[in-house]
Amino acid sequence: MMDVISSIQGVVSGPLMLVLLFGTHVFLTIRTRVIQRYVFKGIKLSVTPDKEAEGDVSGFGALATALAATIGTGNIVGVATAIAAGGPGAVFWVWLTGCFGIASKYGEAVLAIKYRVKGKDGGMIGGPMYALERGLKQKWLGVLFALFAGFACFGIGNGTQGNSITGMVKDTFGVSPYITGAIITVLTGLVILGGVKSIAKVCEKLVPFMAGFYIIGCIIILFINHDYVLPALKTIVVSAFTPQAAGGGFVGSTLMLALRFGIARGLFTN
Repeated sequence: MMDVISSIQGVVSGPLMLVLLFGTHVFLTIRTRVIQRYVFKGIKLSVTPDKEAEGDVSGFGALATALAATIGTGNIVGVATAIAAGGPGAVFWVWLTGCFGIASKYGEAVLAIKYRVKGKDGGMIGGPMYALERGLKQKWLGVLFALFAGFACFGIGNGTQGNSITGMVKDTFGVSPYITGAIITVLTGLVILGGVKSIAKVCEKLVPFMAGFYIIGCIIILFINHDYVLPALKTIVVSAFTPQAAGGGFVGSTLMLALRFGIARGLFTN
């Protein structure tokens, strides 16, 4: 099974896909006339209550829900995996993907709102499926996206997070992954069975603490290791453009792997 998955991953994460992904970021950045310059305005809008806006969750609830998927597993485990597999240079491509990817995220949000529909229960329903069906008039693409997304939910939707949490708890406290997994399943079920409003409410409560601890933790680590910050930055930039990334101990640390894991993890973390 691992061989089959690895073979598929080699094709899916190949040069063509990397060009399409990063190329889309750059194209949309140009097409939106560098939407990134409005990032602080976007943050302000996200945390400002808008009682007249039509939707199931607030702007802050949507922001918190989006951040919940990246803080921790994405920003910590994802980046660590990128460095271990692609070398220090992968971090540079994570940065670039995060910066240019703002334009793609903006486009995704605009399309989701433009082509959403109101369900029978009065709630809003949207996403790429509806943009493909109503925007491109290609319902079959929407159906395929929904099908693939359903399968993906078993992996990137919860498998990655569950694996990281259970592994850490086992190594730190010696608790069986079966016990930790069962607890995660119950807690997740209690949240998601309440629908999108329940998910947003929980995220609104938890994410500010998650983000705060994450940022404070990063600052403390940088302060403790301040002597290594500049050398690390130099290594990251140099390794991003050299065929053999610095630190020969890394697994397959080549320029292609730095690009591949940097761009892929950049999407996952941002």
